[in-house]
Amino acid sequence: QVLNVCVMVVLVIGITLGNVVSLAIFLGSKRLRTPQGYLKASLALADLAVGVLVVPYSVHTEIQILSQGLERVEAPSEEKRRFHPCDLMGPVFAGCTFVSITTIFLMSVERSISVLKPLHKNVVVTKRRTLSLILFSWALCFFLAVAPLLFSRDITLQFNPCSRMCNYAFSSLGRRHPGWNVMLLFPAFDFSLLGGTFVINLITFGAIRQVCKMRQKLAETGVRRISNRPSFSDIRAAKTIAILTLSFSASFGPVAVFVVGSVLGYQWCDFSFYAFWILTSNSCWNVIIYSVRDQRFRRKTKELFFGKVLKGRRRPKATDERHPGH
Repeated sequence: QVLNVCVMVVLVIGITLGNVVSLAIFLGSKRLRTPQGYLKASLALADLAVGVLVVPYSVHTEIQILSQGLERVEAPSEEKRRFHPCDLMGPVFAGCTFVSITTIFLMSVERSISVLKPLHKNVVVTKRRTLSLILFSWALCFFLAVAPLLFSRDITLQFNPCSRMCNYAFSSLGRRHPGWNVMLLFPAFDFSLLGGTFVINLITFGAIRQVCKMRQKLAETGVRRISNRPSFSDIRAAKTIAILTLSFSASFGPVAVFVVGSVLGYQWCDFSFYAFWILTSNSCWNVIIYSVRDQRFRRKTKELFFGKVLKGRRRPKATDERHPGH
């Protein structure tokens, strides 16, 4: 339990610090206030909510278990039956998970348009449409998060001593439970979006492969520029989104298996702990992927912490531009 608390505290620091930096970079720089930048900011905000609300409550409850014991923490009083923190933490964690996969899906669509139709990108993908889709996705995802509580009276939110999180629970276990079909909305929604994201990424990378072959042939003939083809930054961004998709799929898979198993009446205590905390740790992996893959993100991060040093390094670059080559 002490090791659990240490890991949770490290996750709180990593998720919070990393996503605060991401929001400061994507929203603080005018050059990054693009549709893709807004989508990345939405993803960072969802991850930040997990690090600020969900994980700290698990840390607080784990410390209570260490000091008071599991039985005294689980025993609900008359006041706690009216409102419990899990009534907030459960929908927040589920809603932010839905927002993450929905945002990754929208990012894949945006990059696919940039690769397949680069000339129509600025007309189809606008900031106003992107912000509208972001607001709609947040509203839809949090509606789905509270849907089991609205459509089934037999489903409640409880602190699970196995997963160390606030999870949806049945009032009674069994394969013939009347609320099983409502709970299956969660994996069905996520896997539908993940499947669509994989299909879009496959189409995008098929087009990227053709573009790379065409560029190689044209380079051999001496042609250097193709005006109606995607830039190298668009291709690199598409690869980054594919990595984000694989990372989220790997982290969400165990939770989906646990949800289906719990609906069928199985109880996997140790498995539920690893499943939910692997999914939680994914909230700080996005920042790591940006840091490794996105050169602009790395540069803006350095400028955020060491801005004066970078400004001094840029001076020799300006002198080189005064003497262009023949």
